[in-house]
Amino acid sequence: MARIELAKVVKRYGAVEAIHGVDLEIGDGEFVAFVGPSGCGKSTMLRMIAGLEEISGGTLRIGEAVVNDVEPKGRDVAMVFQDYALYPHMSVAQNIGFGLKMRGEAPEVIRQKVEDAARILQLEDYLERKPGQLSGGQRQRVAMGRAIVRKPKVFLFDEPLSNLDAKLRVEMRTQIKRLHRMLRTTTIYVTHDQVEAMTLADRVVVLRGGNLIQHGRPLELYERPNCRFVAEFIGSPQMNILPGVVISSDGSPAVELDGGAMVRMPGLAAEPGHKVDVGIRPEHIDACSEAEADLVVDVDVLEELGSDTLAICLWAGRELTVRLPAGPGSGLGSGAGSSQGSSLGSSLGPAARTRLPLRFRRDCLHVFDAQTGVRL
Repeated sequence: MARIELAKVVKRYGAVEAIHGVDLEIGDGEFVAFVGPSGCGKSTMLRMIAGLEEISGGTLRIGEAVVNDVEPKGRDVAMVFQDYALYPHMSVAQNIGFGLKMRGEAPEVIRQKVEDAARILQLEDYLERKPGQLSGGQRQRVAMGRAIVRKPKVFLFDEPLSNLDAKLRVEMRTQIKRLHRMLRTTTIYVTHDQVEAMTLADRVVVLRGGNLIQHGRPLELYERPNCRFVAEFIGSPQMNILPGVVISSDGSPAVELDGGAMVRMPGLAAEPGHKVDVGIRPEHIDACSEAEADLVVDVDVLEELGSDTLAICLWAGRELTVRLPAGPGSGLGSGAGSSQGSSLGSSLGPAARTRLPLRFRRDCLHVFDAQTGVRL
């Protein structure tokens, strides 16, 4: 295992700077996920750590050694790719042990290491099969096995689950989580899927346009995003954003939303007239009586998920997503805000809309500067 340190790391392609002076430390045995939209630089960062891309500026350390100019094979890292990169003519056992064979290890040592990896990854019954006889999830486990047998200082995963269907992705997330718990090897995991990042990682690094925007524990990013971009990117469904302007109401700060509603915010440190974006997650909005409501919306679409219901609502020309408990108590019954109503799933026709009073949980509101997106 090893710690990793990036200090002012830059990557240029000709005159174009793709990574802009990133500073990041990854602890020994830590599982860190790089997440962000396509083109944000997460795979480029991973490839620089692996030695597959040259570093244009700054310093990269693995352990105590500066590795800027060290070849990939000298860095003692193992990489798992999206496309598995298995040899189709070789068996599972041969694929897993191929790197050890190239290093000249003894056949009996290779056999033992392959069997150990197969046991960890539940591949014992497939060692004689060829990749073409395996499912996508099994092929990805073979690729992981090839990395495990090397016992590297660092595991690098580059979108390893992108080619799998939804059910297999969930299964493989569990496998990867167990693997890290067992081996405690320093791991960097690149994904565009923030759900993967949130469920797998000890720490999540959010990238955008080659810049490190925020990093922290998954719940820290979810509960206290430092800007509007992170707030909208982390969380599914994403955070609702409502533009407005700061006003003074009875001597206390409040925000007048663009649709005309007012939300009191006693602790808000912003001057009247300051344009802001108010953020609220779907699960932090409650159905209520009209007297208690911050907004009264029109319910447009219901998505019933069993344990809860997503209500896609319309207010002042904007969509607002609300996560409500399913069935009785949802507030979607006969008479909005009523706690005894039944779900609207069977009664809400394609052209019908129901008015629903909503209240924001005050301790769950987020406020961002409308121009910079920075949290206030």
